[in-house]
Parts: sequence; C-alpha cells; structure tokens
Amino acid sequence: MIQVYTGNGKGKTTAALGLALRAAGAGLNVYIAQFAKGRLCSEHKALKKIRNIKLEQFGNNCFIGRKPAKKDLILAKRGLEKVRSIIESRNYDLIVLDEINLALKLRLIKLKEIVDLLKRTSRKIELVLTGRDAPVVILKMADLISEIKEIKHYYKKGQKARRGIEF
Repeated sequence: MIQVYTGNGKGKTTAALGLALRAAGAGLNVYIAQFAKGRLCSEHKALKKIRNIKLEQFGNNCFIGRKPAKKDLILAKRGLEKVRSIIESRNYDLIVLDEINLALKLRLIKLKEIVDLLKRTSRKIELVLTGRDAPVVILKMADLISEIKEIKHYYKKGQKARRGIEF
C-alpha cells in the first residue's frame, strides 16, 4: 500500500512518525529515510530506543533560504540507493520516505526514479511518502492521501521553532 501525506500544513512528518510508532508497537519492522534533512531532532533520540525502527538521514541541514548544493544532490542519490536496497531486502514492513516530495520538487531525485520504485515495491510493504507538493502521478498511484492544510500558524506571528515541538 502507498500512503501520501502532503499539503502546506504542519504535521506530515509527525503523522508518519506516529504510524511508525504504531507499527513498531505491533512488532513490525520500520525503516525511515529522511530526505533533505540532516539536522538531529528530538524524535531521533526517542526512535533510537525502539529496536525495530531504523532512521537514516540523507540531507545536508536545511534548505530554508538557500538553493540545493551538489552535496545535497549526492546525499539524495545515496538515500534513493539505500531505499532501493531496503525495499529489495524485504526486511521491513513499513518504509517512510520523509520529505521525498521536497526532494522531487528540488530536483534532487527524478520523478521517474520514484515512480519506478513505487511500481517495483511489494504490495506487502506499507510505503509512506511525505512532503509538500506531491506530484500528481504519485497521488494517482497512492492508496491513501492525507492533505495537511494550514489554517493558521504561529510562525506568522514570529514564533520561533521550539525544541520538542518542531524539532
């Protein structure tokens, strides 16, 4: 099954991590690949304590206010290769591709590569793709789509990101 969490609101990664926690609690093996993220966040500390969840990052800090560099492209490609091998291993029941839609939008990864990956993934694997601006072709392939819509956000009032809430 393919799930997509998209939209401009806060909570896409949080929803995916909640599903990962639920799956791990049920004894399923979970792999999380975070694209375009390289910063250590509070949830990483908690996830390290759960033996059947593995998280890896394939990003170089943050893209806010800058264009992707060559290193960003290299890290995204490395992440895609790792995800391919994880899928082929069939050792994981749930695989989360966090911010994969951002990686696609920034052209760090080609859409065709992700479409091919989705087509080749066993239907026994639950695959979750997160990030704003999910491409239409991915939405058409999805079995579940949740759009997280921003109605109001405290960032617009100047509130800074808070440890334990945003990171």
